[in-house]
Amino acid sequence: QLKTLENMEAFKKGGQLTQNVEQDSLGWKRWYSEEKAENADLPRSSRDLSPFHRLFLLRVMRQDRIGAALTQFVIDNLGMEYTEQPPFDMNAAFEESSPLSPFFFVLFPGVDPTPTIEALGRSLGLTEANGRFVNISMGQGQEKVALNGLTKAAKEGGWIMLQNIHLMQDWLKELERALEVVEEFSHDEFRCFLSSEPPGALQGPLWDLIPEPILQRCIKVADEAPTDLKSNLRRAYSKFSQENI
Repeated sequence: QLKTLENMEAFKKGGQLTQNVEQDSLGWKRWYSEEKAENADLPRSSRDLSPFHRLFLLRVMRQDRIGAALTQFVIDNLGMEYTEQPPFDMNAAFEESSPLSPFFFVLFPGVDPTPTIEALGRSLGLTEANGRFVNISMGQGQEKVALNGLTKAAKEGGWIMLQNIHLMQDWLKELERALEVVEEFSHDEFRCFLSSEPPGALQGPLWDLIPEPILQRCIKVADEAPTDLKSNLRRAYSKFSQENI
């Protein structure tokens, strides 16, 4: 793999890379042994490499550091916002929505959008208690209940949530048609929320699981669970207002 890099113009300036490694074995060993090799000085023959081409070296010689190096490269060239996703803000997403654009939540392990939607509904006076919010977990026998609830909510300005629609693939064409029909008379306060698990590795892309017209009309939300301590803390603090803190 190291030999293949010699064909790149950037690696020709300092002479043959493999030969340089052999001749300056101590320098390369020192660099290779660094805990954060992506930040350490390269041996003299390769010090003029650009940050981009340093990534190639790391990919070949220190694969364990390529993730951290790529993250830093993106931060340096595009900005921090491309590596640290802010916590999902349901209120901001709601401001961008309309009666004609349902929300489509992609479900991930450890993430349930239901409490967030219910909390927003309560703040706007839409609850299951007053009949203006309907939450249906899709399964056999729920097809007609869901379609009737969708029509009623659209007429009266309520909210309806249809969960796990991926379990009802044979019925989704009917849902697609129903969403088109309610557009003609939907109330300004009407909102529809859909949720589905993503397809497995053997199932192909999402649009093979959910009809493409449904996806095209929806505001799609993929709120994955945080994978590191910093992201977990950011999400936890986002649940509190400045007044509460």
